[in-house]
Amino acid sequence: MTSDRETVLVTGAGSGIGRATAIAMAEAGKNVVCADINLEAAETVAATARQHGVDATALKADVGDVGEIDKMIESTMEAYGRLDVIVNNAGVTRAAYIMDLTEQDWDWMHRVNAKGVFFCLQGAARRMIEQGGGRIINIASIAGRGFAGTSNAAYAASKGAVISLTKTASQQLAQHNITVNAICPGVTRTEIVNGLVASRAKQAGISEDDMLAETVKDVPLGRANDPEDIAAMAVFLSSPGARNITGQCYNVDGGLITS
Repeated sequence: MTSDRETVLVTGAGSGIGRATAIAMAEAGKNVVCADINLEAAETVAATARQHGVDATALKADVGDVGEIDKMIESTMEAYGRLDVIVNNAGVTRAAYIMDLTEQDWDWMHRVNAKGVFFCLQGAARRMIEQGGGRIINIASIAGRGFAGTSNAAYAASKGAVISLTKTASQQLAQHNITVNAICPGVTRTEIVNGLVASRAKQAGISEDDMLAETVKDVPLGRANDPEDIAAMAVFLSSPGARNITGQCYNVDGGLITS
């Protein structure tokens, strides 16, 4: 079918920033496709999204697999007949010192965080070119800008790749009326970050609350992000008010990184 509502595809929609973004897009009146490697989690988010009077679909997808990306986008088109916005959010990491990272760590993170974002972007852009335009929103990180508190160097490199991809893709896709922007979250209270905080607290022999306080002590606004803070920026970048914004990478981090 073809829907009168805009359709948004969110990867990694089962938890954290992805979950908040899917729900915020539904609140903004858009149909939502919630894709996640954990189908049960995606179905729970889709059910919440439908409470806002829109249609929402859950899909199981491993964005490190190009074949699964293709199926995810095809399923979106079959369900709604259009793809107006993609939010490339799915990502993985672990806490590690640079000298402890392995080839397996590098491949695991880059498979999802860099390769996955690229092929999701490319696959979505093919559909958007056909329909005359669209919005691509990549979730990067201030780790890609050199944040010293990043989980590890391989993760930082993968998010740096997302930032560079955003800039180049925006230049090459602008002729098709496709905008490409990125959001660079700072410390955000997601399941992944909570796990990193717990790991570091254990290593340091302090409580998780004390470790979180240590993590945000240099944030000028004095607080971590909630996932909804990132979701709000994604909704803006998908809105008519952002129609002439492209190639930009926005920090949402309470003022921690200023460039």
